[in-house]
Amino acid sequence: MGKIFKGRTALSGNFEGSAEVSHYGFNTAATYIDVIIGGSDSGVCMDHDNPDLFKHDLNGKVLCIPQTVGSSSAATLFMIILQKNIAPAAMLFANHIDSLAACGVLMGDNWLDKRIITVDLLGEDFLKSVKTGDKIKISEDGTIEIN
Repeated sequence: MGKIFKGRTALSGNFEGSAEVSHYGFNTAATYIDVIIGGSDSGVCMDHDNPDLFKHDLNGKVLCIPQTVGSSSAATLFMIILQKNIAPAAMLFANHIDSLAACGVLMGDNWLDKRIITVDLLGEDFLKSVKTGDKIKISEDGTIEIN
């Protein structure tokens, strides 16, 4: 058994997958700029200002971040990446989820019937403990196990 953390679920679910970790705020617009501008179907992060995630494929991964940053386009971008099937499978926030990310994942869940499992308030120790490539087990109640 690995380290266990308990957070608050925004969108619950059970999932096991590989972690992609950033210690920087996740800029949705910068990450998916190729999707916005060029119509790409790639989930690869193109945010040059995020050395933890730049050029990493986030599709189907467990995205572990402090919070999101950026513009009001974020909510719409979540809908686009969900529709294109290039979204992370889960988003785990060390801090509070912001209103734009919450709006985007909730709209995708309600309008597209496509869920990004979302848990927040996992704490700074969570981000200090998880590394890219770690296996993550997410339980419906917001329990996160890092293996």
